[in-house]
Amino acid sequence: MRKSLMLLALGTLLYHTSCTSKKESSKPEASTFLVTNPVKSDTTITENYVCQIHSIQHIELRAQEKGYVQKIFVDEGQFVKKGQLLFQIMPNLYEAEKQKAQADANFAKIEYENTKILADSNVVAANELAMARAQYEKAKAELSLASVHLQFTEIRAPFDGILNRFHVRQGSYVEEGELLSNLSDNTKMWVYYNVPEAEYLDYKTKSENEKKSEVELVMANNQTFKYPGVVETIAADFNHETGNIPFRATFPNPDGLLRHGETGNVVMKVPYKDAIIIPQKATFEILDKKYVFVIDKNDQVIQKEISLKAELPHLFIVDNGLSTDDKILLEGIRMVKDGEKIHYEVENPHQVIKNLDMYAE
Repeated sequence: MRKSLMLLALGTLLYHTSCTSKKESSKPEASTFLVTNPVKSDTTITENYVCQIHSIQHIELRAQEKGYVQKIFVDEGQFVKKGQLLFQIMPNLYEAEKQKAQADANFAKIEYENTKILADSNVVAANELAMARAQYEKAKAELSLASVHLQFTEIRAPFDGILNRFHVRQGSYVEEGELLSNLSDNTKMWVYYNVPEAEYLDYKTKSENEKKSEVELVMANNQTFKYPGVVETIAADFNHETGNIPFRATFPNPDGLLRHGETGNVVMKVPYKDAIIIPQKATFEILDKKYVFVIDKNDQVIQKEISLKAELPHLFIVDNGLSTDDKILLEGIRMVKDGEKIHYEVENPHQVIKNLDMYAE
């Protein structure tokens, strides 16, 4: 009987020990989370803006006199030199007017010279000489005017450039002021793009005392134009409807690749001094607001709202809400709750940034 009781007690003890061991082995180990600090550093972000590309000179060539287009000396898309003859308006009428004006001027000159001889001999009064002189000056002015009208029948290139398509053909009748074609000087290109007010203020604040900023141009085929441009002008006023202000950058175009009317994207680098930088993966979003988990002095995770200034690959530049003394949760954001106490290890923030590609989810 005694032996049976001892065996029963021993079995009970073993069963209790076994259950206790199972419970202890099934209890989860405490997780250790990776924590890091924000970094303060000088950096540069890249902003992209849709742009319009314009020739440095792009003008309309219009008829200065009415008449028939007698001759077209060039072709569409042709490069022309300054002073080159492009269009000829039939000059017959204007040649006749010039000949008449020339004859009138010759006659007035003879009248004036004869009157002067008589005036020198006191045969006629000084007033008659003055009248003859005035008639002669008037005739010369009319001759000059006729010469200008005749000259206007020739449309010449005012500068070196490329002709656009023609709006008239040989034999067309044109009125004074009618559009004939366009001429573009593409040696340099003006590239216009709109910058939001906040980014304009950042640009002016960071580049006010520096030399003109260089920008790049990404063309419509997603290729980067090989010559950098320079920001030269900023418009005086903001567009109150869009909140943007126009910038103008000038690009050299020695190969003639860029043409008036093209589109693309301007890539502008904006420097940030002493920027507070954190990994993007340390943030989460609630109702369009950004948050991080900050570790307090009691090792508790505290949800904290932050505002952002700019974005880099895998990184955010923080505007408000964090300092370099804060410890932020880097991994396991979905595994913790606000106010929860955690075990963590602090990783060097520079090493974290260096290995972001490895950490990226």
